Amino acid sequence: MIEGLWIGLTTALQPLNLLMVAIGCFAGTFIGMLPGLGPISAIALMIPVTYGLDPAAGLILMAGVYYGAIFGGSTSSILINAPGVAGTVATAFDGYPMARKGFAGKALAVAAYASFSGGTIAAVFLLLAAPALASVALSFQSPDYFALMVLGLTAVSAFAGRGQFLKALLMTVLGLMLATVGQDVSSDVSRFTFGSIDLLDGISFLLLAMATFALSEALMLVLKRERPSAEAERALRGGMGSLRLDRREVREIAPVIGRSSLLGFLIGVLPGAGATIASFLAYGMERHIAPAGRKEEFGRGSLRGLAAPETANNAACSGSFVPLLTLGIPGSGTTAVMLGALISFGIQPGPRLFVERPDVFWSVILSMYIGNVILLVLNLPLIPYIARLLALPRRILIPLILFFSLTGVYLISFNTFDIQLMVLFAVVAVVLRLAGFPMAPMILAFVLGRLMEENLRRSLLLWDGSLAFLWERPITLGITLLTLLVLATPLIQFLRERRNRPVTAGKG
Repeated sequence: MIEGLWIGLTTALQPLNLLMVAIGCFAGTFIGMLPGLGPISAIALMIPVTYGLDPAAGLILMAGVYYGAIFGGSTSSILINAPGVAGTVATAFDGYPMARKGFAGKALAVAAYASFSGGTIAAVFLLLAAPALASVALSFQSPDYFALMVLGLTAVSAFAGRGQFLKALLMTVLGLMLATVGQDVSSDVSRFTFGSIDLLDGISFLLLAMATFALSEALMLVLKRERPSAEAERALRGGMGSLRLDRREVREIAPVIGRSSLLGFLIGVLPGAGATIASFLAYGMERHIAPAGRKEEFGRGSLRGLAAPETANNAACSGSFVPLLTLGIPGSGTTAVMLGALISFGIQPGPRLFVERPDVFWSVILSMYIGNVILLVLNLPLIPYIARLLALPRRILIPLILFFSLTGVYLISFNTFDIQLMVLFAVVAVVLRLAGFPMAPMILAFVLGRLMEENLRRSLLLWDGSLAFLWERPITLGITLLTLLVLATPLIQFLRERRNRPVTAGKG
């Protein structure tokens, strides 16, 4: 291992490879800011560029684009509520309210620090534990994945305000219903397509996310005609003020970053999980364990609610390289494209990669730490300038949001039907938001729905239609018990409050 590390370090520090890291991070950051052009599109565009490069340099470039895009996707989420990539949807829940209050600069700075910390901590984990974690990932089977998805759905309570759990549950059911639209992978049966060829492939995640967040937000701005607060207007004119965090704020987010880094990395290690699920789970976890007074801040501009998903999604990016490099199993669509690029280089990822090609294996891992430093150096000086986007007049800002939303979705499919469907979803989302229904549970359920269905089907086939798979495997049983505990927590808190209420009234 020491010899491999030395080979990787000398490879990563070569001038060409350092240049590749910088180019990848720079390109990925700006691509991530543009809704519709996620890391998959960016890496696919980079494959022809890497053909003339050494395999290590090519993979370093693509890795830089990958975590650069996740890093940059937070910018559009925070400033205009338009998640650039799926992994930054949860960032918008508290990042955008902070920006609307006049703290866009601080929100972007917290996102930058959290992303850097999550990526760096995960790179250290990857360095120390990649071969060992590969065997852990292999031990996960369909029942374990199904239980993990159900655990992810329990985060629905984190997106529900006081007294709104039923509304959040209804939105979860709606998200699961939307996930079933399209052609069934196993049976080739068309479901809920209503005879439309355009719905055979299902509903695009980007289409739904942009409709329910960016486009509906633009329509809400038109309907409500809200003016920024005096504090926000002063901040907008003054260039967002200082980006520094005081000691209290650092002490508040430091434990969050530590927990979310570990959770994000472990979720990233599991093939098929990825940054999106990691960010939702981290947000839900922090909402559950937050003190009673802090829970109400979530969704209104909480530093914890911003730091958790930003840390987790970057940590998951690093974690997703474990199954890719050590098992040859892509953990997400992005790493699937990278797997294709590796094979085109004549390299077969797998357990022997770090023995046969240590220059590729270790240089990619070490380049992640270098890349996170470059991302921080690139982004922090740009924050005051990027944040001025909010200072644009509403008559310019709203058309910009509409333009990025519509063109971002159209450029993926080049199908006008998607634009029509997106507008329909946006109108429905506005009605639901005015009625007090949260959008986040629907997006979470939509992300997990197809994965849950596939793993449930495999599990039932293996256990002859019995639900015994939920308790016969130790890993599945452990995750199921944790799910029940998470679900019981709000009920226990409600019963405790109800029991204490008469005592309080008697004292008064």
